[in-house]
Amino acid sequence: MSNFVELVSRLGRPATRAVLPVAAAALLWAGPAAAMTIEKVVSPGGIEAWLVSDDTVPLIALDFAFDGAGSVQDPEGKEGVANLLSTMLDEGAGDLDSGAFQARLADLNVRMSFDAGRDAFQGELTTLSENRDAAFDLLRLALTAPHFDAEPIARMRTQAISSLRRSERDPDSIAGRLWASTAFAGHPYGRPANGTEATVTKLGPDDLAAFHRRAFARDNLVIGVVGAIDAATLAPLLDKTFGGLPETAELTPVPPTVPKAGGRAEDTFESPQTVIRFGGPGLLRNDPDFIPAYVMNHILGGGTFTSWLFEEVREKRGLAYSIYTYLMPYDQAGVFAGGTSTSADKTAEVVGLIETEVRRMATTGPSEQELADAKRFLTGSFPLRFDSSGKIAAQLVGLQLDGLDASYIDERNALIEAVTLEDLRRVAKRLLDAGDLTVVTVGPKAS
Repeated sequence: MSNFVELVSRLGRPATRAVLPVAAAALLWAGPAAAMTIEKVVSPGGIEAWLVSDDTVPLIALDFAFDGAGSVQDPEGKEGVANLLSTMLDEGAGDLDSGAFQARLADLNVRMSFDAGRDAFQGELTTLSENRDAAFDLLRLALTAPHFDAEPIARMRTQAISSLRRSERDPDSIAGRLWASTAFAGHPYGRPANGTEATVTKLGPDDLAAFHRRAFARDNLVIGVVGAIDAATLAPLLDKTFGGLPETAELTPVPPTVPKAGGRAEDTFESPQTVIRFGGPGLLRNDPDFIPAYVMNHILGGGTFTSWLFEEVREKRGLAYSIYTYLMPYDQAGVFAGGTSTSADKTAEVVGLIETEVRRMATTGPSEQELADAKRFLTGSFPLRFDSSGKIAAQLVGLQLDGLDASYIDERNALIEAVTLEDLRRVAKRLLDAGDLTVVTVGPKAS
């Protein structure tokens, strides 16, 4: 969890049925600044994509997202529809039923997947360059002419319900939902992103079609492309692939919110340990203090083996195997959060240690050496986010979703290096001194 969030944590990578040969799956780069030129390609129809062109490997990776079209757009009482839709787009489209569509993906050795996050609906396509046109056409069908046939819906709905039932037996999943519902009570961020068994059971083709019609459009579409394709070739392909989408999405406005501070909730669950989730207000991604807060978080709980919380909770006392914190900049709320697990009889002690370290960060802040060490790690590990074509494409989409320019890749390490001890102390007081943490626990009752 050391770098849980900065740019593209919301872009999940679900498992896919068709996989590319290992030899063609990676496109390696020496580092973000040294090896990449990002072009902004605009199609004749006005669709924009960010492109990193490189023919080292005959592979193309395309990532895209419909901004604002995640689970926050699930109608009340129909939670889980975005998630179910993400499983249905490759289950038949155009003149291909589910079996034929899957066979076509396999024949072309194409990887295609979709995922519904909180704020955005994402997708990815990876193909060998020789199958480029056919692969892009399959994506066109999936996005513009999905079937929503009865048999695939029933099958995918059953899988979704099965997954929900498993999550109801997983204390980590229970704690995550409980924290969200406590911190964001009454707001779309507080609802279960994947729905509940009761809501998913009722979902049908009309619900999927309505979400698809409202949420997928050209005006909320962002695209990143990496690999063996140039701008002249990509531009008309963008129109062919995405041009059939509606011009404008019809999204339900999501109000800005702030997570509750000082909330408490617990759920009794028979398990070997108690799961603890904690957090409170954070920062939006466009906040000028986000980078200092990101460095501060690394020192407090983001650095897996070096953080204050790891030292106090695990190293000194052996109360937990791991403990972490992160910043989650949703579109409409900034979140500072974290978690750990411990034995039930040590829960109060661990929560007390967390609160003590958070207060210490807010009042005294880190040392110059801790700041220097954090900078060294955060700048030195940054190139690892760019060591494959898929990672780079995801970064390009993440930048656009966060409203950042392509130049951020070259500027990011300098921004971290510019953070001073005074910056850290100021932002720590601003972020962590605003109120008590909201804490939830899931586990056995202490004896």
